[in-house]
Amino acid sequence: MTPSTLVAVEEYLRTSYDPDVDFVDGVLEERNLGEFDHSDLQSEITYWIRANCRHLGLNAFTELRTRIRPTRYRVPDVVIIEGKRPKQGILERPPLVAIEILSPEDRQSRIQQRIDDYLGIGTRFVWLIDPTARRAWIYTPHSIEEAKDGILRVDHPAFTLPLHELFANIDRMTE
Repeated sequence: MTPSTLVAVEEYLRTSYDPDVDFVDGVLEERNLGEFDHSDLQSEITYWIRANCRHLGLNAFTELRTRIRPTRYRVPDVVIIEGKRPKQGILERPPLVAIEILSPEDRQSRIQQRIDDYLGIGTRFVWLIDPTARRAWIYTPHSIEEAKDGILRVDHPAFTLPLHELFANIDRMTE
């Protein structure tokens, strides 16, 4: 697949790609794949949300196709949604939180386009996490803030995600 390959949205939606790709105005865009740090953090976040936030009506999913508009779909590393799992295979409504975990090949301009897409559809929070530097940022429609204490926050429903706990779990699994 080349970056200039034009595909109809219907074909994209009925095709499984391994790994999955974004669909941006007819163009399939490969996503940078992570390594162990990326994969471990993606799993830890999903597990933590499912174990600690169900009572708030929240759920987490990895790599779920998310509709931005009829000609644009993104595949965030993790999404946190309010309510139960959607019946359709694609997230048609804005997630509460879209999470992007940086890979070594990621470029700021491409990540910023993804963040802008998520915020543009009404996603209230976008968390950008650098697993190598163990730093994170919280994007909202009105601000960008580094989570200097390593805790990612959502105001409503109120919950926090303590990255230091997740990184400690990952460290215990590392040789």
